[in-house]
Amino acid sequence: MAQRAMIPESEYSERLRRAAALVAEKGLDVLIVNSTEADYSNARYFSSFWPLFETAGVAITPDGRAALMVGPESKEYASDRSVIQNIFAMMEYRESADPAYPEFQVSNYRDVFQFLGVAGDAPRIGIGGYLVTNLAQMDGLNSAYPNAEIVRSDAIMTTLRSIKSESEIACMKEGFRITELAISEVLNSLRPGMTELQAVGIAQKVIYENGAEYEGLPMYVFSGESTRHAISRSTHRVIQKGDLVQLNLSAKVDGYSPSIGIPVGIGKLSSEVRILVEFGLKAHRWTYKQLREGAVASRIAQDYIEYFKQHEYHEHYLYGPCHGTGLIEVEPPWMETTSEYALKDGMTFQVDTFVSTKTYGLRWETGAVIRPDGMELLSSPIGTIYELDV
Repeated sequence: MAQRAMIPESEYSERLRRAAALVAEKGLDVLIVNSTEADYSNARYFSSFWPLFETAGVAITPDGRAALMVGPESKEYASDRSVIQNIFAMMEYRESADPAYPEFQVSNYRDVFQFLGVAGDAPRIGIGGYLVTNLAQMDGLNSAYPNAEIVRSDAIMTTLRSIKSESEIACMKEGFRITELAISEVLNSLRPGMTELQAVGIAQKVIYENGAEYEGLPMYVFSGESTRHAISRSTHRVIQKGDLVQLNLSAKVDGYSPSIGIPVGIGKLSSEVRILVEFGLKAHRWTYKQLREGAVASRIAQDYIEYFKQHEYHEHYLYGPCHGTGLIEVEPPWMETTSEYALKDGMTFQVDTFVSTKTYGLRWETGAVIRPDGMELLSSPIGTIYELDV
């Protein structure tokens, strides 16, 4: 049996070492990264632990000591799954049903920090995963350390996670491989009379049979006017002949969550729809040519907008040409007109070309890694315009 694509335990130790150096460089006494079940990325990046119902956090000091913080019901679960063995059960990480656990002995942030050797009553605390850090966690920090300085520190995590290791890239490639199998099976099965959710079920069956641990994102099978949604969920809508159907399928491998997006015609596309599908594909392929080490993200994003304008499609533009991808299908860095960073070897992006009108839309999407001589696609090439014979 072939070895399963996964992150080796030694790589988690290296991540903690690199994080500790950045914590010291930023003058922090401790960094806390918080995660939810939906966006587990920062806590899982260091611990391999993915919370369920409850939330999770990791605390890291400048000398590289670390602790995992979980809710009261996750202590045993985390002990079995986390590569960080220092685990604290805390009320700040309980589930949203807000149980009191009156008989359970819990820890607090002061217990964690003292265990890690953080001295004093006014530590400088960095917060990563700021947008998923909740009020209970902030209240807990303020209660334990009312004189602390709390600093938003998402940039540390962006620095760490932007450049992927070959192990991470291998996980993503395996996710793409499985996703391609799911797309093939859905294309073979799509028919008028099927609901969007039935098509999702076909894709789910394939990804689990072929080694995925979960969907990399809630599977997109949209039809009709729902295709104009940049973010949405599949429904019980019945797919009809003549529909444009948008597929965005994904398979999660050891946390890594790439996706592939293609528009599909149920029968022949109307000339109007086909023209937009073809423009989206041209814009998608244009983006490939811009991806190379040293290119400035903001320049690519601005030129992408100009490409839409030159082809008189600017009214159908919503967002930039690429976004980072890895543990979460959409992760920093984004590629926007304000993104003043240069592309580096090892950065991974979803080339995400979304074009929409008021009544329909489409997305061509797959993944790429930046290499010194350009970029490498992480999936097989996409670009076939499907018009299913139904």
